[in-house]
Amino acid sequence: MPRGLIREVIPATSAEVFRLLHDYEHRLDWDTLLQEAYLTDGFRVAKLGAVSVCRGRANLGGIALKTRYVSFRPPEVAAVKMINRPLFFERFAATIRHRDLDGVSSSVEYQYNFTARPRWLRFLLHPLMNALLAMETRKRLRALKRHFEGVTRGVRSTSPRGVETKP
Repeated sequence: MPRGLIREVIPATSAEVFRLLHDYEHRLDWDTLLQEAYLTDGFRVAKLGAVSVCRGRANLGGIALKTRYVSFRPPEVAAVKMINRPLFFERFAATIRHRDLDGVSSSVEYQYNFTARPRWLRFLLHPLMNALLAMETRKRLRALKRHFEGVTRGVRSTSPRGVETKP
């Protein structure tokens, strides 16, 4: 089963980062991977048991993962497990851990694992999908960092979609 672990230092506390990361009304303000993100199945806020849908950008196939929060302990950790069966994914799970560093910055650690389908193509899909997931996760965590850098400087920033966001 392929796995990945990506870390980034963010210029904000773990509580601030955790809150933004799981705020689906503002997810697209910073997230470079997604074209759509929302809670579903009657959930209005992220919490244990909540269900979300995150649809990747069109140039990445527009694949939508429907996940359930299987752990949710602000501001330390949240974990999700895929509950649908989109193209190429048999299984997917991810954990995001947050740790304060010095009162003004924190560490974000995104760990994922997955199994591709169809089984007979795994020898090809696993390395390709793992490389793509690692690259896109690095890119999105850097975008999250840039978002908070703009907030700490008190300037307006532009989201990955070209929309101005207020600090």
